[in-house]
Amino acid sequence: LCLTWLCCPIAEKTGKVLGEFCRCYREQFGVALFNSVRYEIEGAGGPQAQLLHRKVPLEDHVIYSGNIFQYIEEHKKWRNRFCVVPHNYGLVLYENKLAYERELPPRVLVNSAGYKILTSVEQYLELVSNSLPGVTPKSGQSPILKCPTDFPLILWHPYARHYYFCVMTGKEQEKWRAVFQDCVRHCNNGISEDSKVEAPAFTDAIRMYRQSKEQYGTWDMLCGNETQILSNLVMEELLPELRSTIGPRLKGKAPERQRTWIQVSDAVYRMVYELAKAQYDAEVARCEQERPQLESTIRTDMDQIITSKEHLASKIRAFVLPKAEVCVRNHVQPYISSILEALMTPTSQGFTEVREVFFKEVTDMNMNVVNEGGLEKLVEYMEKLSHLAFHPVKMQSCYEKMDQLKLEGLQQRFDVSSTSVFKQRAQIHMRQQMDDAVYTFETLLHQELGKLHGKDDLCKSIQRILERVLKKFDYDSSTVRKKFFREALLQITIPFLLKKLAPTCKGELAKFQELIFEDFASFILVENTYEEVVLQSVMKDIMQAVKEAAGQRKHNLYRDSMVMHNSDPNLHLLGEGVAIDWSEEYSGQPEAEPAADRRRRAKQVVSVIQDDEGTLPYGVAAEALLQPGSPEPREPQEPPEPPAGLSSMPASPVPGAASPSVPSVPHATPAPPSPRADVPAEAKVSLATPASPRAQSPSAACHQHGDNEQGERSPPQPRGTTESGEGVQTEF
Repeated sequence: LCLTWLCCPIAEKTGKVLGEFCRCYREQFGVALFNSVRYEIEGAGGPQAQLLHRKVPLEDHVIYSGNIFQYIEEHKKWRNRFCVVPHNYGLVLYENKLAYERELPPRVLVNSAGYKILTSVEQYLELVSNSLPGVTPKSGQSPILKCPTDFPLILWHPYARHYYFCVMTGKEQEKWRAVFQDCVRHCNNGISEDSKVEAPAFTDAIRMYRQSKEQYGTWDMLCGNETQILSNLVMEELLPELRSTIGPRLKGKAPERQRTWIQVSDAVYRMVYELAKAQYDAEVARCEQERPQLESTIRTDMDQIITSKEHLASKIRAFVLPKAEVCVRNHVQPYISSILEALMTPTSQGFTEVREVFFKEVTDMNMNVVNEGGLEKLVEYMEKLSHLAFHPVKMQSCYEKMDQLKLEGLQQRFDVSSTSVFKQRAQIHMRQQMDDAVYTFETLLHQELGKLHGKDDLCKSIQRILERVLKKFDYDSSTVRKKFFREALLQITIPFLLKKLAPTCKGELAKFQELIFEDFASFILVENTYEEVVLQSVMKDIMQAVKEAAGQRKHNLYRDSMVMHNSDPNLHLLGEGVAIDWSEEYSGQPEAEPAADRRRRAKQVVSVIQDDEGTLPYGVAAEALLQPGSPEPREPQEPPEPPAGLSSMPASPVPGAASPSVPSVPHATPAPPSPRADVPAEAKVSLATPASPRAQSPSAACHQHGDNEQGERSPPQPRGTTESGEGVQTEF
């Protein structure tokens, strides 16, 4: 299906959406810059964290690696792939383990931002049917996907291509699902929190753009890095038009039409991604070019800008506040305690589970060290404990507590499309608190080791340090949760209030524009000041509700008045030192290993899945999963490894230092090994894109055939490393 005739309308629609967004971004950039400089000058109070924070949590490590079966759509057959999850949480699929060890280019790199992990083919088929209404396979027709085992793992995305995997046992499925969910959770959080100007400017611009389209409330597709989110924003508007244009033209039986529609959507998404990246990068560069002049103006006229903004706020407050207070009193205030209770119960249970998992792991380690051999065993166990927060399987019991979050009737009342935003945010806080606790524990223990004599001293010291860390964890946990509750309540109530007040207030805001001096118009916006006034109208009630919950000691929340003073005053100085490497410091190895040897010695957070159940041997499993009549896979001409169970293969040596996809930017996405960000599409859809000065069309690299396997594309040629560039949200 050739869609070249659609390129111009798609590019035109994309350009229109991006143009409006960039206007919002320029406005919000100046406001965010002013807030950042003001914050820097005035500073901010608040309780100081008691736990240490690790700067580079997963340096030289990967999360997981192992074998999994992937469905190759082009050949309609299943292939065994060696999957590596490096510390940036991308999914990197190799031909086999040997290809990885020889540093051959990967077959596929996947950024899982925006994806959902499905473990049921029926659930997947339902989502596919909903994506193209009116096209449902008739009884007796083969569905779009058949899984040869009862344990599928499907990565579904509303716009991008889908990925199909399966394993041999339920135990494997549970562990792979935990790994995939961790990847999605991390990649969804793709906007760097270290950015004090660009990140708030971007998120505020997205919010303002959507509100201009009468779309209030939370948005499920605020996932991934900035370009991915912009692509989702465009596709949200583009897809209905595309469906009405393309849908009637699709030919064939229902499953074939569904398959073609998925390919069309993916091809359009890739084109939109390239256009969005080019335009957003250009806008960011333009704003950065103007930044020095803007910042100079802010620092020179800070007092005048603040005075001007306060004058504007007082006028808007006099107009808006009476109406807002009535709306809060009638429509929000009665429900705040119910929302807070719904948030507190699962969140606090999750943090309690984090505490219990940490306590159990340290206690078990203490017993094992005493029983098995002192310091030598301590090093081994500390290596494992140091990455407990990033162990998807062990942390799963903590994350699962958030599945209980249900706002029920409140969700419809306040126009909350989904609770997934709050679930993921709480889970990220849980992981961070676990890592802070572990890092604080190992820092304190490392400091004590030189003073200890014998196993008894070691045992007592571990127990004493554990108790100290748990006290710090309880304090920080309370602080983090209270902040999370306040932010969640604001996220739920503010959009609702803005929507309620829009008919009577929004049209009158233009008259306040004349109150802003022209020189300060880049830093003061009427719309932002109006929202701040609305926020103030409900903030008092939210603060009071959280304060009362803490006063009643609900869910182990501490009062705001409780502050831990001078607790371990030198502890934070220890945290500034060089990261502890237990294996190198105490293993007694005098020389560093060559890079090639390190690649074959795993530093891996999760060991390869070990399953006690009987499974088919590797070779037999691969044969069983190939459909009848399909050609035998041609593997590279190396001696095959001895057959082993898919679930019981030995731990694969995967040091993250040489992982194939390790971008250095925060929350990075898997980067393509080619010099450009082009994305070789595997979809059977030809979609030409307008040429741009930045990059060639994604489809220009579409159908590259390799020599390894007949009909399969060869991966992009590597540059030696893949540490630069950004990946899209699907296969590269």
